[in-house]
Amino acid sequence: MVANDSINLDVHTGSIHAVLGENGAGKSTLMKLVYGMVEADSGSMSWNGNVVNLKNSAAARKLGIGMVFQHFSLFETLSVVENISLTMPGSRAELAKKIKAIGERYQLVVNPDASVHALSVGERQRVEIIRCLMQDLKLLILDEPTSVLPPQHIQSLFDALRKLRDSGVAILFISHKLDEIRDLCDTATVLRDGRVAGTVNPQEATSQELATLMIGREVPHIQSTRESVNDASTVLRLNQLSAKNPDPFGTSLTGIDLHVKQHEIVGIAGVSGNGQQELSRIISGEWRPKSLTTQAIEMFGQPVAELGPTERRSLGFSFVPEERLGRGAVPPMSLNQNALLTAFSQGILNRGFIRKKTLRSFTDQCIADFDVRCGGNNAIASSLSGGNLQKYIIGRELMLKPRLLFVAQPTWGVDIGAATAIRQRLLDLRDQGIGVLIVSEEIEELFEVTDRLYVINGGKLSPSLVTAEVTPNDIGEYMIATHSSDAAQPEVHAHGV
Repeated sequence: MVANDSINLDVHTGSIHAVLGENGAGKSTLMKLVYGMVEADSGSMSWNGNVVNLKNSAAARKLGIGMVFQHFSLFETLSVVENISLTMPGSRAELAKKIKAIGERYQLVVNPDASVHALSVGERQRVEIIRCLMQDLKLLILDEPTSVLPPQHIQSLFDALRKLRDSGVAILFISHKLDEIRDLCDTATVLRDGRVAGTVNPQEATSQELATLMIGREVPHIQSTRESVNDASTVLRLNQLSAKNPDPFGTSLTGIDLHVKQHEIVGIAGVSGNGQQELSRIISGEWRPKSLTTQAIEMFGQPVAELGPTERRSLGFSFVPEERLGRGAVPPMSLNQNALLTAFSQGILNRGFIRKKTLRSFTDQCIADFDVRCGGNNAIASSLSGGNLQKYIIGRELMLKPRLLFVAQPTWGVDIGAATAIRQRLLDLRDQGIGVLIVSEEIEELFEVTDRLYVINGGKLSPSLVTAEVTPNDIGEYMIATHSSDAAQPEVHAHGV
């Protein structure tokens, strides 16, 4: 399989150039070529008119090329400032000061002394962006840079990127949010199956036209046949859940009240780092603080605060974490082996022995049903693109036929075609009577699929909000409101449920 096939790409100084394509279309490979991480088999790359052969990313950085990866390149055992010091000169104090200044300027605030392992996915992305902005940039490559921001802050980032462009910096911008590309970018190159499918001015094309060019067909519209269900039972309830985080840079949870019923999708919105990660670990059973009361967590009417992940799964609970590699899947293991991690109850084990034929059949069905582009059931998890790995993990969990599904960042880094398919699957589950809880930083996604919304801010949860009765700006106000419990709440015309 050829990842990039005879690609021609011209990026000009002082421009913002989008690269579009489905998951597996070759975008990440192409960016790694530009950044010196992958060497081309044929063809050449020119920089300011001179042919260059970049052997590594250090050589790329010397030219002024910076990149923010979809899967981050940070050392988890080091702090934010220690990670940045690996590639940037200056004392710890000087770098910490710069980190704070850039964070405040671009509204990408992160604590310089925080340990990376304690940061959420969104916070880690902020560190990557800040690290790039700290060097003398000539070309900045950004992969899904707005996935961590509330609506009110996206435009501020775009303003900053336009300033960089106007100062002569070239920007390669990868995003699956077509409206953002139409708003921000001057040019868009579309990749399909490793080839250039076209280069267009995104400001002169509709989102539907861009999507069709990406996938070679029209994107289907999401459909739902849901009818109102009055006697639906509650499948998840959190009762005044509070938990003090032992990590000084983590977020503690205070007085969380939440419920999910059959036949509904409930969303949790919020700026990354406000307690989503902690709440996810508690609901999944990975973190069981001793301070939790017996009734703090109930699934299907049963107290589960003292039950572990496997015991909760045996009740009919499935979970898709936000960290694809390392938590959702083991990077060096095959898709077959990764299926075994949570699907062992699907007739795959017989008296402790693995039924390999059944395992392969399960994995093959997941690959086929969820259009996972890979080299077969023995493909190594880390070899898949981010979007294809996400489709595989979600497919694996849906095939378990859960009664309650909890998904964190369901379409993060997934192309529009795959995102539409995933959202349709979630709606189908709801229509079948499954209760679904989604944690997402994609405001548009939450408004597209949820029935009710909560907003998490500083470890506290907003009242329940009927999605149809609020606007994205209303949700954004909750997301950035002061954490003080006695602060005035933003005015939202909504009715709690």
